[in-house]
Amino acid sequence: MLADLIKATITFVVANYSLSFFMLGLVVSLVAIARSGSSIDRPLVVEKLLAWYVFFSIGVDNFYNFVMHVFFGEMSAAFIGWADSPFQFEVGTASLGYAAVGLLAAFRSYDLRLAAVLGPSIFTLGAAAGHVNQMITAHNFAPGNAGIIFWTDIFIPLFGFALLWLQRRNVDARTGTASISA
Repeated sequence: MLADLIKATITFVVANYSLSFFMLGLVVSLVAIARSGSSIDRPLVVEKLLAWYVFFSIGVDNFYNFVMHVFFGEMSAAFIGWADSPFQFEVGTASLGYAAVGLLAAFRSYDLRLAAVLGPSIFTLGAAAGHVNQMITAHNFAPGNAGIIFWTDIFIPLFGFALLWLQRRNVDARTGTASISA
């Protein structure tokens, strides 16, 4: 019984990796905020949320996507409801590029974080549109097409854009530039 619960939990976490990495980023952000040692204000909260969002939801998530599409392509395709295809290698290498930029940008400037969020967000929002098309035209309701992945393809980019907007609003009155702290 316990073994079945553990197996089901691991399967859920791995199959819904976008949600899993997003939640992990939130947890790590909360720990970072609690350990900041300074007064907790909105700029600090937004900074930590954005940094760890970029690290996990862009960097780690896309690295995982790279591994799954390049090394486990047949399994990934079946999860999405597709036939295995050589294009998965191309999706995987694009994800590797997003991962590299995300991991580089996580604790850097606002502009680099903006670039790190923009590319994968356009990709996942476009993927969500593709999921809708597949649901309507091919009746593809496979978990990797119409399940949690579909919803995270929409919600996670919108969350990232909201964090970028909030950080952009944290303007230093003295210099007129966005305040970024590591």
